Amino acid sequence: MEEKRGKKGRAPRASWLLEVDAWIDSTLYEAGFKLARAWEDLTVFFRRFRVEGAARAAVETASEGLTLAAAGAVVLLALARPAFEETAADWRAQDDYAVTFLDRYGNEIGQRGVIQRDSVPVDEMPDHLVKAVLATEDRRFFEHFGIDFPGLVRAMTENVRANTIVQGGSTITQQLAKNLFLTNERTVERKVKEAFLALWLEANLTKKEILQLYLDRVYLGGGTFGIAAAADFYFDKPVKELTLAEAAMIAGLFKAPARYAPHINLPAARARANEVLTNLVQADFMTEGQVLPARLNPASAVDRGSHESPDYYLDWAFEEVKRLVPEGATHSLVARTAFDPDLQRAVEESLEYHLRQFGKDYDVSQGAVVVMDTDGAVRALVGGRDYGQSQFNRATQAERQPGSSFKPYVYAAAMEAGFAPDSVISDAPISWGGWSPRNYTRRYAGRVDLASALIYSYNTVPVRLARDHLGIDRIVAMTEAMGVETKLNAHKTMVLGTSGMTVMDQATGYGVFANGGLAGTRHGILRLTTHSGEVVFDHERDAPPPRRVLSRKAVAAMNSILVQVPERGTGRRAALPGVRSAGKTGTTQSYRDAWYVGYTGNYVAAVWLGNDDYHPTRRMTGGSLPAMVWQRFMAYAHQNIELKPIPGIENPLPALDGTAVAATGEAQGEANGLARPPRAMPAATRQVLRQLGAHFRNAPPVRPAARPESLSAL
Repeated sequence: MEEKRGKKGRAPRASWLLEVDAWIDSTLYEAGFKLARAWEDLTVFFRRFRVEGAARAAVETASEGLTLAAAGAVVLLALARPAFEETAADWRAQDDYAVTFLDRYGNEIGQRGVIQRDSVPVDEMPDHLVKAVLATEDRRFFEHFGIDFPGLVRAMTENVRANTIVQGGSTITQQLAKNLFLTNERTVERKVKEAFLALWLEANLTKKEILQLYLDRVYLGGGTFGIAAAADFYFDKPVKELTLAEAAMIAGLFKAPARYAPHINLPAARARANEVLTNLVQADFMTEGQVLPARLNPASAVDRGSHESPDYYLDWAFEEVKRLVPEGATHSLVARTAFDPDLQRAVEESLEYHLRQFGKDYDVSQGAVVVMDTDGAVRALVGGRDYGQSQFNRATQAERQPGSSFKPYVYAAAMEAGFAPDSVISDAPISWGGWSPRNYTRRYAGRVDLASALIYSYNTVPVRLARDHLGIDRIVAMTEAMGVETKLNAHKTMVLGTSGMTVMDQATGYGVFANGGLAGTRHGILRLTTHSGEVVFDHERDAPPPRRVLSRKAVAAMNSILVQVPERGTGRRAALPGVRSAGKTGTTQSYRDAWYVGYTGNYVAAVWLGNDDYHPTRRMTGGSLPAMVWQRFMAYAHQNIELKPIPGIENPLPALDGTAVAATGEAQGEANGLARPPRAMPAATRQVLRQLGAHFRNAPPVRPAARPESLSAL
């Protein structure tokens, strides 16, 4: 009986489940049927739009183009994302620092800082000034959305027709984006970021606000930033009082302020102003009759003399000031720096002289130099050939591969770890995790002492030191301890100089060798005071004490090796007459970068030469043009001063024996091998011979001995 009741209880439940299953099946079937029918109806509908022949090819092409454009937009957004992070800061606020800079002797050398009251609203500027800027820089400024494609096509057409760059395609918005957020590096990545930031600015600011920011912050030569400062500097008058001729001259400065600055080259400035007047007519902003008086009566600038502001140095020193000013202190300051104007001129002259003389032969266009005392005071700084064309500071911002000039950091770590110059290690083929570096000549010296390995720049020896004895972490730690601030790429290839460094880094690091093993001494600001004389910062009083990173033994060992590089190694062109120096050459793969970093008992200096777009030079090595640049200004720097010895070097005079080394090619010394000895007499030898000649010429005459009367008197 119970069994029957159980079966009766399960029967209704099974029936219910069957009904649910049937409902699900029928519902899914009907839904699938309806979807299939809907898809068929949709397909039939779109068949009405089917195209054939040439029209179909056009549609397919457009479809593929849209697909590629979407993919390209995703890639561009990924590239531009880092730039948008800059917009998170308070970029609208102008810096309230106002700093007057003095050189080491107390003479004013320039100013930095934007003073808000100097800004003049666009509505209050003369109409002809605004029109002159727009006609020259961006005629369609009020029509485009940040990127002017018609203007870009027009500029490209004119440049192709002239077979040179006569017009630029960047809008005012793009130029403002570069000035606010980016650098002047000529790379595709920077141009992509610039384009996206221009669109961002157009979306967040009005056209008037964009123009106002641009006119307030653009560099116009003579150390001036902004229209108001330029009007005061060049014409000694407020911007509201500028005439059409003066406005045209200022508008002409936007392209190349150093080249067209009227206080330096008035004829060029007037010719450029005449082009601006022509632009006003061509843009239909003014008529020829309106600009004719300005053509007939060109502007004349206030006589400012031939003094040029050391702008690259001031930019770097300005950042130092902002870092040093205590919280809560006034921002209107006077900064006394370690800057030496005579040495600065010598460095600029040497760099420009050699680039003019040999730049085309070596296919090199740029250079950067830093010179400091052995106590770390930065005496001179050159961040490029022309600040007016590019404010990008290649001495402090550009990270370039140091090549073999990085090897002293590896050897310093080795000396600190117990090695010595006469320690023997094998120069032979080596492999490290699939990497097999070779010497430049593909030849090897076998068992060799560390001194010779560094002097002749063998590649395998520092690699073997790093792999078998030191490890990458110890080398990175040593490099950072010596004052290198650039974040190094801790890869095994870094021991041969593949990780980027700045010129300032190199001068700072080598300064440890010149300063007896002490680091942490680099500085440009000697004292900061208010205009009333209150001392805000004093380097001797407030700077942290130097720290020892190399023992005296290790310093002496390194210096005993590096002094031989300019005497009989790869840096012979850097040898100074009558002054003992030390240093190291460096040349990177494909000859993109060439270095000479060296020091005496008085100064440390780093020289880099290369190209902004990273294209290779024509086989330029560190022992060629960089060493020649270094030698020229360092020879000047050591005139009429008390010569100090290099720490650990007993003999203060350069070697005079002209020791020769195996002749295996000059390039070997740069990129990892031996150097061919010069056939000419060493410069030091010539100097000594000249001194001996002068000594004999100035010596008193020798009186003849009395003649004896007879041989017996003898």
